Amino acid sequence: MATLPNPLPKLAADPSGSSLGLELPAGSLIDVTAEGPADEPLLWCADEPARPGDYDTLQPARRAAGLLPVLLDLGGDQGGLDEWHLLPDEASYPGDHDAEEVLEEFWEEYAADELTPDADYPGREAADQIVVETFGEQATYNETIAPYGPEWPGLAPATEHGQDQAVDPDARAAEITDSLADSGTWLKEPRLALVPARRSADIPAAIGWSGQINYEGDVARLCAVLRSWEDRFGIRVVALTADQLVLSVAAPPTTQEEAEAIAAEHFAFCPDNITQGHHETLRAYARHEVLDQRTWSFWWD
Repeated sequence: MATLPNPLPKLAADPSGSSLGLELPAGSLIDVTAEGPADEPLLWCADEPARPGDYDTLQPARRAAGLLPVLLDLGGDQGGLDEWHLLPDEASYPGDHDAEEVLEEFWEEYAADELTPDADYPGREAADQIVVETFGEQATYNETIAPYGPEWPGLAPATEHGQDQAVDPDARAAEITDSLADSGTWLKEPRLALVPARRSADIPAAIGWSGQINYEGDVARLCAVLRSWEDRFGIRVVALTADQLVLSVAAPPTTQEEAEAIAAEHFAFCPDNITQGHHETLRAYARHEVLDQRTWSFWWD
């Protein structure tokens, strides 16, 4: 696939973006990566924290210049973008990967690891007891992934709501972004950014986001899954922190059965959401974090 032309260099001489049909607030072009400056800017980032309504004002950039809006959280201990270890050269092209093949590989690799007996060692029984005393009894692998088993259950069908396209995904993204930009949310200092990308699902790969690096080295493989979720559930990438990915969902599941099928994909995509989250089984996670939820978020340890 041919690389899209990057319109961001034009903003160096035209900070407001008027030549691209835009009216941008004050901002900066970002070319910093973990391996030194990139040949071209990776993104444009506003200088001031985002406010409700700002995201919608940048929506025309999608049509005018192929620049997609997203929130970046640069506050608290997240650090600036120079601390995010962006690795754009390590990302392949999302369209070169098949979403189901990626998820099936993740699911079956996790199953193989869990079903292989742990090696015994002196003091293991005492160590296991400390874990139980500290964290309580942990769900077994079979309990965690029920109603499924070690064999990949397949992709969830598109939700009926998603097939109807009753809710515009970009309108839902603006709604969720406004709520995240409002004061008092868990984002410390959200800044609006513009990223040159073919579609919202590609934003992490376009900037070389590495929040998932301990789980998957090529973020484009995860973006392939996000593309599939765009098609089936109307997701948009609305926010990134140094280690967290936040999606808006235009067509969430409305039944527990639908939610469990999607939760299986979430488990393959990001097991830490369940194994290190507030809900230690797939069924509970589906009920509380997927069913009727307009926002999905993912965090990798």
